[in-house]
Amino acid sequence: MANSAIDIRQATVDDLDLIVPLFDAYRQFYRQPSEPERAKEFHLERFEHNQSIIFLAFERAAAIGFTQLYPSFSSGAMARIFILNDLFVIPEARRRGVASALLDRVAEYARRVRALRLTLSTELTNTAAQAVYEALGWKRDLEFCVYQLGL
Repeated sequence: MANSAIDIRQATVDDLDLIVPLFDAYRQFYRQPSEPERAKEFHLERFEHNQSIIFLAFERAAAIGFTQLYPSFSSGAMARIFILNDLFVIPEARRRGVASALLDRVAEYARRVRALRLTLSTELTNTAAQAVYEALGWKRDLEFCVYQLGL
């Protein structure tokens, strides 16, 4: 259930200084090194090329979480889809509905722009996140295997 004290809005390039520490903490959660300057460059490039959509969650004017969508397409359905690649809430704001509010907001956005679906992946061990997704109606894919080729 979304927390009414949480404000969520779409980020702009002017929000880079709010995005970077959240993104850096998100990467560290997934055992990556802290690289704030590289994170800033990465997101500046995404904004310059209109390659992602970021929503920020605020509580009392402090940025406490974010989610990032990457646009893609389904060839079979010939329709727009979004990959929800990143979702992060600072530890002290967890279990208060922030992640749910962010997920609700991106679903609203995707519906508004007539996307076919949202898709995401998470670590098999991240059962807390999986419980949130499933509580909001997300379904685990039981038909397709996901493969990756490291380059």
